[in-house]
Amino acid sequence: MAKKQQKSGTASPSPEKGEQAMIEGIIEGSPDAVGVAVIRLDCGCRKMAAVDKSGDPASKIIMYRDNAESICALCKEDNGDYMRVVKQFISWKSPEPDAHTQAMITAKVLGAEQ
Repeated sequence: MAKKQQKSGTASPSPEKGEQAMIEGIIEGSPDAVGVAVIRLDCGCRKMAAVDKSGDPASKIIMYRDNAESICALCKEDNGDYMRVVKQFISWKSPEPDAHTQAMITAKVLGAEQ
């Protein structure tokens, strides 16, 4: 069940241990998923959700923070505002969709400028 992270046009960050475990759990609970969108915020919290082959949600959005019982107070207030995003990418499930499909999903889920 190996996953590969990819950010359109650039190398993706390596997922941290807890992040990778969350990605695998989301994939496991989302049979229609082809990948998991990962959005890292400047506070250390993360938003994640599975996406299907059309770029539509295949799970609920999950917010979490490593080694914490809950997300930070700022995220509780603003729900992880997009202005605080520091990294975003899609961790693809093997076998990965073709490059054209990946580009379409990435643009739909994360925006055209990645």
